[in-house]
Amino acid sequence: MTDAAVLTEQIRARLAGYERRFGARFEQYFRDLAADFDAPTSSRFTPECLDLLRDLSLRGGKRMRVALLFEAARLVTADPVEGLDDAALSIELLQAHGLIHDDIIDDSPTRRGGPSTYYAYRARFPDRPQAALGLALLAGDLALALSLRVLLDSRAPLPVRQAMVEVQTRAASATFAGQIADLERDFTADPAEDLLHDVAEYKTARYSVLAPLQLGLLAAGAEPGRHDEELRRYARLVGICGQMRDDYLDLFGDAAAMGKPTGADIREGRRNYTVRALLAVATGSERALVESALGDGACTEEAITAIRDIAERHGVPGKMTADMRRRAREAATEAAGWRPRWREEAVAFFEYLPRWSVERTK
Repeated sequence: MTDAAVLTEQIRARLAGYERRFGARFEQYFRDLAADFDAPTSSRFTPECLDLLRDLSLRGGKRMRVALLFEAARLVTADPVEGLDDAALSIELLQAHGLIHDDIIDDSPTRRGGPSTYYAYRARFPDRPQAALGLALLAGDLALALSLRVLLDSRAPLPVRQAMVEVQTRAASATFAGQIADLERDFTADPAEDLLHDVAEYKTARYSVLAPLQLGLLAAGAEPGRHDEELRRYARLVGICGQMRDDYLDLFGDAAAMGKPTGADIREGRRNYTVRALLAVATGSERALVESALGDGACTEEAITAIRDIAERHGVPGKMTADMRRRAREAATEAAGWRPRWREEAVAFFEYLPRWSVERTK
């Protein structure tokens, strides 16, 4: 086995370890929350809301944000760090908030292999659609409040707690701005590439990459503000790679591996990286077919297959893959520049992450 293969296996083992460890910690958090949450004792809906939030949260995947957080602390020290578990809970609760609100905006019935929180409420109250919407919104808002409260209640030193709350508050506000820009994008017939990059950064990279980096460094006693520009460059590149891969998989991915049909973004009218690349090369009747399918919720599998064939004839998958790999190399080079001051094994993780974001299959 080559050195690169050994390193890859080591990193994957660390990722699996974070997933297992955090899963148990998250379960304990919700048990404690159910016992201690301050709500009217006469309310039946509040415990149900907590149950739905717990259900969505515990259906999480690889916990990559948690891994980023712990590896960011490992950049500084291999010793246990106070407050990391609390920061991990905060990250995943903020993620739950985003998922709940995304599913409302997109009218999505499923999430992580189960019903979305919005549709769970719709099933619970089929005759009260406005109440179902309101309860889903409030569940998302509660997740956001809990993500900040868990930091305020942390045993980390007070200055660290305050700095962490600031990081998460800024990450949340950036995500809201990114979501607004994401909706704006689909009002534009041919969105500029810079707009797509900005959406990827604000909607995803700021809270999924940058915030975990900042939180991990803060908990370990470092000052992320001293390295702000390079951390932001890295986060933006990884965010763009990840979003491009999501968009790519939606049309060119393996539906069985992803657990969902391809073409959802086209049916929902999303003018994303794949659609932009496709419209740049499609001509005449090809372009007319793509444009007619965009936003057509009843678009058939045959039409999606025809659009995929058009893209493949024009080399869109290869061009997108080459672009993703180029940006992944740029991100890895950015991380490699951290070696003079930070620990080798953690730097290697951050070099590996961009490649993972490009090569993943779901």
